[in-house]
Amino acid sequence: MTIILTVILVIYISSIGLLTYGFLRIKKYQKTDLKPQTSFTIIVPFRNEEENLPNLLNSFSKLNYPTGLFEVILVDDSSKEKFQVSGFKFQVSLIDNIRVSNSPKKDAITTAMQHVKTNWVITTDADCIVPENWLVIFDNYIQENQVSMLAGAVSYECENSFLHHFQQLDLTSLQGATIGSFGLNKAFMCNGANFAYTKSLFEKLNGFEGNNKIASGDDVFLLQKAAEEFPKEVHYLKAEEAIVITKPAENWKALFYQRVRWAAKTSSYKSSFGKFLGLIVFFGNLSFVIGFFFLLFGIWSYPIFVLFVFFKFGIDFVLLYSTNQFLTRSRIKSLVLSSLFYPFFSSAVALYSLFGSYEWKGRKFRI
Repeated sequence: MTIILTVILVIYISSIGLLTYGFLRIKKYQKTDLKPQTSFTIIVPFRNEEENLPNLLNSFSKLNYPTGLFEVILVDDSSKEKFQVSGFKFQVSLIDNIRVSNSPKKDAITTAMQHVKTNWVITTDADCIVPENWLVIFDNYIQENQVSMLAGAVSYECENSFLHHFQQLDLTSLQGATIGSFGLNKAFMCNGANFAYTKSLFEKLNGFEGNNKIASGDDVFLLQKAAEEFPKEVHYLKAEEAIVITKPAENWKALFYQRVRWAAKTSSYKSSFGKFLGLIVFFGNLSFVIGFFFLLFGIWSYPIFVLFVFFKFGIDFVLLYSTNQFLTRSRIKSLVLSSLFYPFFSSAVALYSLFGSYEWKGRKFRI
């Protein structure tokens, strides 16, 4: 068993090392003085977000971008209370979601697409805040590159609690893997809270056809289809001024269900690299858990376990540190405690996602 765990560790270290290399290959992008030209439609699916939506719309009001070059479509997915829209200088419309599949969010984006008049759409979530140069950066990159799809970064607005610090570390690892995969030309993951693509590309890919049975995945499945058919037109926008800020989960139960929802998509990935990496990360974390119990029951000596932990956490830290510098420019908080707890949490999420169910926006979904 020790030999098997060692082999898994070696493959894990090699994989995370490759992702770190890929991360460093993606150069940071900064806005230029190009005159804004791209017209955007911002699509925001929402359900019961009366507390968060005003903050998002307020951040849209502060965008350093001509109001004539962007509009907003809010898609209401059966909220309990109707949201009222008025008093904004930019064009904003509110429509009801038309449900046709098992995925409320995919249906919402598909519904909005029927109203989109611009060539580019950009999606975000109701609990987000966008930076003032958000659209400027996207526009500049689009003008300077032959691109049909652009993925951007997402980070949390954290309070000083272990729950929030843990989530930030987890999201940092996901963002690092995302950027690293783009740098290796193996893009398989992105975040729908900061995701842009042309309407024509969406139509060429037949939208979300083929994965409507899976409740989430409006971002990754579309990305994987695009990366397979038009790899040279799919890029990552590694720009600090384009990082969207979102809220962390409010409690451990909500966090667990959120991560289960994310993990449940892995088995349906079209990307073989994404599936392979998902398995390696799972077995890498599970190996730590097994090693911990080996130590407790005296199967492993303390030095062997410490050596195992040193190599695993060492390579993790390199990717986490690089990504955190890009996302927050502040030190990683609760690093040791989060790193020790993460393998147990991650393994539980992965195993539960194979057969369990989860709650999302007041609804229950079976995997």
